[in-house]
Amino acid sequence: MKTSIIALLSCFLIFHELSAQIYYPSKGDWESKSPESLGLNPSKIQEAINYAVEHESQEDPNLKIAHYEGGFGREPFGYPIGPMKIRGAATGLIIYKGYVVGQWGDPNRVDLTFSVAKSFLSTTAGLAVQEGLINSEKDLVYPYMAPIYPFEPAKLIVNKADHFEDEDTFELFDTEHNRTITWDHLLRQTSDWEGSLWGKPDWADRPREGAKEKRARPQNAPGSVYEYNDTRVNVLALALMNVWRKPLPVVLKSKIMDPIGASDTWRWTGYENSFVIIDGQIMQSVSGGSHWGGGMMLSAWDQARFGYLTLNDGNWNGEQLIPKTWIEKSKTPTPANPGYGFMNYFLNKDQEFIPAAPKTAFAHIGAGTNMIYVDQENELVIVARWIPNGDKNELVRLVLESLK
Repeated sequence: MKTSIIALLSCFLIFHELSAQIYYPSKGDWESKSPESLGLNPSKIQEAINYAVEHESQEDPNLKIAHYEGGFGREPFGYPIGPMKIRGAATGLIIYKGYVVGQWGDPNRVDLTFSVAKSFLSTTAGLAVQEGLINSEKDLVYPYMAPIYPFEPAKLIVNKADHFEDEDTFELFDTEHNRTITWDHLLRQTSDWEGSLWGKPDWADRPREGAKEKRARPQNAPGSVYEYNDTRVNVLALALMNVWRKPLPVVLKSKIMDPIGASDTWRWTGYENSFVIIDGQIMQSVSGGSHWGGGMMLSAWDQARFGYLTLNDGNWNGEQLIPKTWIEKSKTPTPANPGYGFMNYFLNKDQEFIPAAPKTAFAHIGAGTNMIYVDQENELVIVARWIPNGDKNELVRLVLESLK
């Protein structure tokens, strides 16, 4: 018995000694070191920075114009219903062994991060499981759901006699198909949830086969087909807010962003019509991306802090903010799409996503392209904003070359 106690104490001391050796930046301050002081090739780091600056996205910086010039603006019901803002120039950070070894652009600038917001969303799901609000991500979602009471001020001025047969609430999972959806299906974008939310039907989001064909086809069995679909992401956001009974930005701030020393400048917003009433309070359901506006607005520094948190398996300075098991589940391949874990963890196990990177690397990716590259093998985080998607591999390759 005495031997067992001594062994446990030894493991405890070793863990804390290792934690103490890892540098964690304090709020508002992230220490920089020269590449050569950490054994990196400074010319390769500079080459990578030059590459990122020279290969800035050519899409219009006015994101509303870019929206309508791109495919999203041509979708059925494709108009934005959430806030958008003009973006900045190409920006990024290179974090090696916890220290800043390279940066470009304006990392303090707050910009939309598009679908990187999905990684923050799936984090709030993991926290809900940790808190016992959700027993397991494998559970069906519908037993957790109460009727949704939308906040619609316009209805206050209508003639109620003309609308007395209308429903005052709506259900998210009241169809035969939707009742078979689990939290895991939503997290992996394999639910094929059917319906409309915030004026955006599921079939109107990226109807590659055509809107008519998508509306006519039967729903796929949950888990069988992967489909990137922001309506269904927003379903997850609303379902999670109902479980937490509080706005998700409030959850994220107290559980993640404040403990990791994020700035006070980030904002996570929803749509102009995504307000509901829970426990007598008007709350906005956030969007899991900026497909129709809204979503996460934050700086490259705050992106890097979140990336560094996931690099360290959810641990920040000895405090396990995200369960390590949840990080592992997030990196587990989806059967219907092995390159995808929980949203928005893009995996590299077949080295097709980022060929230059190791198989264990992953990235939080959003349109723009906004990238948080996380490489645990090389103790490396790269934030790159407003770089064409096709150029991200070369940027990673150049940084990895500096390690040699």
